[in-house]
Amino acid sequence: MSGDSSGKRALESLPPEGLEGQRALVRVDFNVPLREGQVADPMRIKASLTTIGWLRQRGCRVVLLSHLGRPTGKVVPKLSLRPVAEALESELGTLVTFVDNVTSPGAAKITRRLLRGEVALVENTRFLPGEETNDPSVAETFAALGDFFVNDAFGTAHRVHASTVGVAALLSPAVAGFLMAKELRYLGEALAAPRRPFVAVLGGAKVSGKIDVIEALLPKVDTILIGGAMACTFFAALGYQVGNSLVEREKIGLARDLLERGKGKIILPQGATIAQEISGSAAVRQVPRDAIPDGWAMYDIDSATGDSFAATIRGAATVLWNGPMGVFETPPFDVGTRTVALALADATSHGATTVVGGGDSAAAIANLGLQDRVTHVSTGGGAALEYLEGKELPAIAALDDA
Repeated sequence: MSGDSSGKRALESLPPEGLEGQRALVRVDFNVPLREGQVADPMRIKASLTTIGWLRQRGCRVVLLSHLGRPTGKVVPKLSLRPVAEALESELGTLVTFVDNVTSPGAAKITRRLLRGEVALVENTRFLPGEETNDPSVAETFAALGDFFVNDAFGTAHRVHASTVGVAALLSPAVAGFLMAKELRYLGEALAAPRRPFVAVLGGAKVSGKIDVIEALLPKVDTILIGGAMACTFFAALGYQVGNSLVEREKIGLARDLLERGKGKIILPQGATIAQEISGSAAVRQVPRDAIPDGWAMYDIDSATGDSFAATIRGAATVLWNGPMGVFETPPFDVGTRTVALALADATSHGATTVVGGGDSAAAIANLGLQDRVTHVSTGGGAALEYLEGKELPAIAALDDA
């Protein structure tokens, strides 16, 4: 794949003369938040537009597959993709045909009747019981809607589903879309050949969700900055009192081992922003990391740590960020996360490659309006973590080799 470390065939490698009139079955990630029946954040829809536009320009009939939420094989009306079809229409400036029953014999006929350059969106793939178990008959149902397959849904690349893995085995060619290729390129380059200094910033609530990432990154990075509640498990490993802070007691030994192996690389917060409850009106204090009193808990890094982390980030040539520094949804516990996000934007403006690894970090960057001031914001939280851990993602493995 051009410019990509995954060795998979890219959409742009397909000869344009062979695409005219073909049905492109595209797995997108339209798992977007809905509010009162409307799309609340169209970021994932916008992320797919490059691939959809490229196919339309080459005369393809574009048929889109996506899941939404967790209906677990049942029709759940509030998880219908109809509002997404409306949002997609406004993004594309053209009508989108909605295929509401993919199992009806007429579904494939609808896709064949599309004119060149027209777009159809199929109802929530997870309404079908066999989608999440990669049932061969469900994969065949989806495959009947297209002539070739494009996977542009990095956020589901770690799942073995009928619409990601099953279809790829039935349609040829099966290639990576532009968003998928971009995800693999930035995450892959960050791991394979980072410009140095290479700094990883890891946060979030639990060490257990990040252990494999820390293990995989330790030999590759120059520095790992640890924030969020997960820092408290490391504090406990150093023998500090952490009050009512979240600590994974069963992971303390592992945290101690990581600190030993990561000496000089793993940097913990110097102090904590603490309160007795998560509330915008709670009394808040900043204390050294070894002085969190009983009845209080850490809900953010302190300002001295924020300044120190920001300086390290600004001095980096490659930065990978996954996980907030505190309870960023509830001010004033958003300060550390905002400080890190602004430092990432500064580093980017000075030529650093900055990659935000999906999930809460992507939400934080978007909330601050900084998504265009970093190099890449991943659309896949869980998939990004597994990729960073060095795991093979099944939906990517299922695509054609370059």
